[in-house]
Amino acid sequence: MPQTPSDLTIGQVAERTGLSVHALRFYEREGIFVSPVRRGPGGRRVYSEDDVDWLTVCIVLRASGMPLPAIRRYTELVREGAGNEEERLALMRVHQERVTAQIADLTRCLDLINHKVGVYEDILAERTGPCHRAPAAGPAATTA
Repeated sequence: MPQTPSDLTIGQVAERTGLSVHALRFYEREGIFVSPVRRGPGGRRVYSEDDVDWLTVCIVLRASGMPLPAIRRYTELVREGAGNEEERLALMRVHQERVTAQIADLTRCLDLINHKVGVYEDILAERTGPCHRAPAAGPAATTA
């Protein structure tokens, strides 16, 4: 199979996606690619721009906490083609609810952290206020 200029090696895909070569092989074994990864001369993996685009979707889903079995199921549905959009939507809605709940939890955490930062900033501001500053040198220091 002749390579086209848009064909990518596993190293190039790893660099572009931020995934390790090991992770790319793992995703292939787990059935995460919509299309089978092609093989070039000598059996080397050959990727397309479509593979990189699909991996980008999977990376975002994974980074947002979607479990690997759910990503695998989503991949299967996409691979099957049109006609299962209702199931795809249901899968995405479940994940959307999970991510929304995570954001709410993180917002509560951030509110507490922001409060604590404010408390410590106030404490430090009181300690370094005008009464606690070292006297300035020179004649103006004696007139305060």
